[in-house]
Amino acid sequence: MAGLIGIGLSGVLGHQTALNTTANNITNANTPGYSRQEVQFETQDGRRTGAGTIGSGVSISNIRRLADAYLNQQLREDSTLFGEQNAFNAELTRLDNLLGGEDTGLNNALNNFFSALQNAAEDPTSLPQRQLVLSEAQQLVNRFQGLNQEFIQQRESVKTQMQQGVNDVNTLLKSIADLNLAISESPGVAQGKMPLELMDQRDEKLRQLSELVSIRVTEVEGSQVNVSLANGLSLVTGANASEFATRSSAQDPTRLEFTLTTGGRTLLVDEQIQGGKLGGLRAFDELALKPAFDELGRLAIAISSAMNHQHEIGMDLEGDLGGSFFTDVNALELQRSRVVPNGNNNRNTTGQLAVEITDSSLLPAGSWELQFSGDGRSYELIDSMTGETVRQGRLPDPVQSEINMPGFNIRVEGGEFNPGDKYLIQPGRNAADSMNLNIRREEDLAFASPIRTAANDSNLGTATINQGDMLNVRNPNTGALLDDFQGAGQFPDGPVTVTFSNDGAGNIGYVVSNDSGVLFDSTMVDNDGDGVADTYDPQKINQIFSSRPEDEANGQYRGYVFEMTGEPADGDVFTIDFNKNGVSDNRNAELLAGLGTKNTLNGGSQNFTEGYAGLVEDIGVKTRQSQMDKEASATLLEQSVNQRESMSGVNLDEEAGKLIQYQAAYNASAQVMSVAQDLFNTLLQSFR
Repeated sequence: MAGLIGIGLSGVLGHQTALNTTANNITNANTPGYSRQEVQFETQDGRRTGAGTIGSGVSISNIRRLADAYLNQQLREDSTLFGEQNAFNAELTRLDNLLGGEDTGLNNALNNFFSALQNAAEDPTSLPQRQLVLSEAQQLVNRFQGLNQEFIQQRESVKTQMQQGVNDVNTLLKSIADLNLAISESPGVAQGKMPLELMDQRDEKLRQLSELVSIRVTEVEGSQVNVSLANGLSLVTGANASEFATRSSAQDPTRLEFTLTTGGRTLLVDEQIQGGKLGGLRAFDELALKPAFDELGRLAIAISSAMNHQHEIGMDLEGDLGGSFFTDVNALELQRSRVVPNGNNNRNTTGQLAVEITDSSLLPAGSWELQFSGDGRSYELIDSMTGETVRQGRLPDPVQSEINMPGFNIRVEGGEFNPGDKYLIQPGRNAADSMNLNIRREEDLAFASPIRTAANDSNLGTATINQGDMLNVRNPNTGALLDDFQGAGQFPDGPVTVTFSNDGAGNIGYVVSNDSGVLFDSTMVDNDGDGVADTYDPQKINQIFSSRPEDEANGQYRGYVFEMTGEPADGDVFTIDFNKNGVSDNRNAELLAGLGTKNTLNGGSQNFTEGYAGLVEDIGVKTRQSQMDKEASATLLEQSVNQRESMSGVNLDEEAGKLIQYQAAYNASAQVMSVAQDLFNTLLQSFR
């Protein structure tokens, strides 16, 4: 009877365990990371008799966790991919909406500003029209500064998310290390009896960690796991966890860089942060936000530079030359602000650098790193985006020199450099934020041209002269005012006259002079620079004065040029003078308004609106691509989740069926015990 009772008891106890396990599955059906558990039965050793082996019941050999290491790894990889694309797309969408919005973008402000200039050109004496130009110019400045501020806010938001992500990573790494220790110290591990709940918790922590950064997981002895970055840098080794941190970038203090402290050493791991939310935020900062900053700065410089130049060569209502319309892009403090010394530079470094904008139409958007080697005078200029060396050489002694690039120069002002010193070169840095309107009064708008021409009434020839084109009022090499513009409202040396000689045999010459004497004659003119004196041809358009600044020394470059056609008679005189009382002149206003459609960007291939549209389009394309990548990664993640659920998830219908199965087996086992009791009672009664 004892054997029958034991058999029944083993069944009752075994199926009670099965019922408990099934009930636990059901109650944890919605627990994140829970893996379904299954009771494994095995037959107990039988009792051998002469008639054969008699079974002795059932026992529980193991309660196993239905989990597949490959599926878990696939889930982590797909979580990493989706975490990266989700963060990248969220930030790109925000930036795309900002740049493309009617109220937040630049398009309306640009169009309104140049439309106001065009309207003012139609009535240059109208003070209300001039006031509208100033108002729209201020709106344009406000929009540049507003966009720049929005970029800064998004950059700070990304930095905050990075810092919070690092805190979350550290919490997860510590939890994984603690779970490693708890699992390895759990009773029964040596016999293969695993702490199932702890293993579920660890897998869930690993999955959460993979959402933040790409990791590799390796199983080791003692049922522990080691966790590392994709390049193998250790994050968790047994019960020891490394610690992430962020700090201001040594290259650019406005941005963050990632560090990892392990074994008492702190390593820079910026390049190793790939995948996950942190990788997505870092990719957005590198591939979208920084280029947007650079492009916005380049556009601000291009508009300011073009407007300043054109306005400076005009004349205002009071007869004075126009000054800078917007902030001077080459103000000394701005030039120096475009260079950022690396935080790791030698403390003894005293070198001073500045970046001068030389041609905004050629200025590229981007950043470069200037690094010194050898004895501190050999240098390399490296494109930050491509990593390519674009300039290299050696500084002279003394070091004052320039490193020329398309659109800008890096000016070495002095001091000493040390091997390993690095400098971040950003021509567009702070350009949008520092952009301001310099003109405050309507009368100061320079809508007229400061020069005009006239033909003597006594001229007999057919030659005509146009009203001329202004080139500059300053010497491009020295920045000093040219001779003709050093007086207020007049040429200091009086009008310039062009007096022709014509011998009737096709030999036409001229002499250019002013009150101080002869400036030059036609035998000295070589406007095309071919070494041969130009001849006056009545059948062609002839240029009077040189457009080459190097001819300033011989008096031929005056900051303006004229065109003449027709045949002058001997003794014909043409006069060039300051445009006194030219308040109704709108020549410079037309040129200012024309800058709205003139191709002044990318080597003369784009206007301002097209340049901004290129930025909007670039961000828009990246946003659309990231949206597709996000949707694709979401599909992959869903498939991985479904595959894991098919293996490890709780199916309530299946568990309900098992409840019935185990309940029936439990009842039957109890009935076996009841039969054993009845038999025992019958046996006892037979002896009464």
